[in-house]
Amino acid sequence: MTVLAVTGTDTEVGKTVVTAAIAAAALSLGRTVAAVKPAQTGVGADEDGDLAEIRRLAGEVSTHEGVRLPDPLAPDTAARTSGLPLPTLAEQQDLVARVSSQHDVTIVEGSGGLLVRLGEDFTMLDLMAPYDAAWIVVARAGLGTLNHTELTVRALRAAGAGVRGVVVGAWPEHPGQAEQQNLVDLTRVTGVPLLGLLPEGASKLPVREFRRGSLGWLPTL
Repeated sequence: MTVLAVTGTDTEVGKTVVTAAIAAAALSLGRTVAAVKPAQTGVGADEDGDLAEIRRLAGEVSTHEGVRLPDPLAPDTAARTSGLPLPTLAEQQDLVARVSSQHDVTIVEGSGGLLVRLGEDFTMLDLMAPYDAAWIVVARAGLGTLNHTELTVRALRAAGAGVRGVVVGAWPEHPGQAEQQNLVDLTRVTGVPLLGLLPEGASKLPVREFRRGSLGWLPTL
């Protein structure tokens, strides 16, 4: 049983497409795979959210959502504005425990950055504390990513979490000097491996091409 925790240096950095690529790669190796989204915001009750996108891209992934909130805000804020209740920390941890006990690989995808509140008084760090999870940090390619990524890795290490490495969530077709240099400097400033690069627009590729590409994009995962 493997538990992976996917967090980002910020919102909209590519966490969902990276989660889908990890799931696709694991499925191609014959493993059973689950994806857990503790809190989905900005999506209505009958709309497809991140988990539907993961399943579309990766294939037969077992998907599990802790709570869904309509406003596109941090989960605790979205719950207050909508007047909807949030699961407790214990309830969210029970969900991860139950799902992970039934699958070879369970991927837990956070909301926004590492310290976004998933409940009234807990973050992704608190949620994953009981598990020997390997953390994957999804980062941007361009300027600003060194600071954001190092801060995220430092926070994880301060909490005693095991960081598997960094994935660039959207690598441009024509990278500039900053992007190219960041490939060298991300490992230097964080002290963790660069696990791979997903091409910009990967989620728009034909599904078969996405699934075939997953292992190549994440060769050291």
